Amino acid sequence: MAEELFREDSYLRSCEATVTGMAAGGVTLDRTVFYPMGGGQPGDCGVLRLGEGVEVRIADTVKDKETGDVLHVLAEGETPPPAGSRVTAEIDWDRRHRLMRMHSCLHLLCSLVPGAVTGGSVGDGKGRLDFDLEESPDKDDLTARLNALVAADTPVAHSWITDDELAANPEMVRTMSVKPPSGSGRVRIIAVEGVDLQPCGGTHVARTGEIGPVQVTKIEKKGRLNRRISVAFAP
Repeated sequence: MAEELFREDSYLRSCEATVTGMAAGGVTLDRTVFYPMGGGQPGDCGVLRLGEGVEVRIADTVKDKETGDVLHVLAEGETPPPAGSRVTAEIDWDRRHRLMRMHSCLHLLCSLVPGAVTGGSVGDGKGRLDFDLEESPDKDDLTARLNALVAADTPVAHSWITDDELAANPEMVRTMSVKPPSGSGRVRIIAVEGVDLQPCGGTHVARTGEIGPVQVTKIEKKGRLNRRISVAFAP
């Protein structure tokens, strides 16, 4: 199993690693900075750099369904480096940072809307959350309150609690559609100081001001008790 360096430091852009093998079309490493798709956040893309200027393009990153290991999915036409090769694993940082900003933005949105979250997606420059709500909030008011939280430049930090501690505090779980990343004995918690606290395995910015101006682009009625709220970075 790869050591998942991104869990402790979302700002790591590269790391030295050793290829441990191939599985289901993806390269496995002993350690990685590549985030695998999960929790509504897309997997990272980037490159594995070998010696003498050789590099292997990585189109996506996912979790192996059988082992849970991180799979670095090769771009079309790429040849996997042999097991035992030393590589530099380097993510597409600009894309990752946009995903971090949007993921943190959705946590702020979650703090402003009282309904349980029934679905969601983190996109490149945009995202959405579905809420268990009867009435739609006012779009302009929600945009203003969201930007106020961004502008407050509040610290965002992670910590760990045990599975038992999470089970004893079920109110921390806002998402009905995605199970918290538990089962390993501990659960990663993302805290926006004084604003939001919930389990999350994704990557986030260090302060809300890093998100930048955003706007609520659409609020849709998807059912009697379902409202989809879409957000995007302001142009």
